[in-house]
Amino acid sequence: MLSVFIDCGPDDHKLASTLGSLVPGAVEGIVREVVLVDRGMGADARKVADHTGCRVIARAALRDAIRAAKGDWLLFVEPGARLVPGWIAAVVEHVERVQEGRAKMPSARFRRAAIDRPRFLQRIREIRTAIAEGFVVRKEQAIGLAGQGVSVPTLEGMAKGVAVTRLDAEIRPAHRG
Repeated sequence: MLSVFIDCGPDDHKLASTLGSLVPGAVEGIVREVVLVDRGMGADARKVADHTGCRVIARAALRDAIRAAKGDWLLFVEPGARLVPGWIAAVVEHVERVQEGRAKMPSARFRRAAIDRPRFLQRIREIRTAIAEGFVVRKEQAIGLAGQGVSVPTLEGMAKGVAVTRLDAEIRPAHRG
């Protein structure tokens, strides 16, 4: 059902916590594969990828990896972000609503966990990425987004500016710094 794509750079030592939050989805048969997009991954991230059976691709191969994804739905997430228990049911419910034509938007994001919601002044200063709260998208739509205008797409670029609905599940975003 779901292929997970994680954009990994040189400092992504928090990858293991993200993968740990995906384990229940793998056990339930929801997560079919995890693909790490190499943006200069460090040795620690490569070791984690090797031990957990993640597929590592070069950034230039992202379009082809999306086309070859095992899941009909894709989840883009940052390394260090953790899905909060209850995310599986929310994703399944969203997919069912889309398939039944009851969803306003086919793409979705998680809600930021209450403990991580910034206060008013923090929100003004915060630089937020398009995948900070995850991004759930149909494979067909992702293929279209990957083909738009740029020579080498990024997960961030594909998720930016896409209308979404909020899932009834939370995510603990990756902390910067």
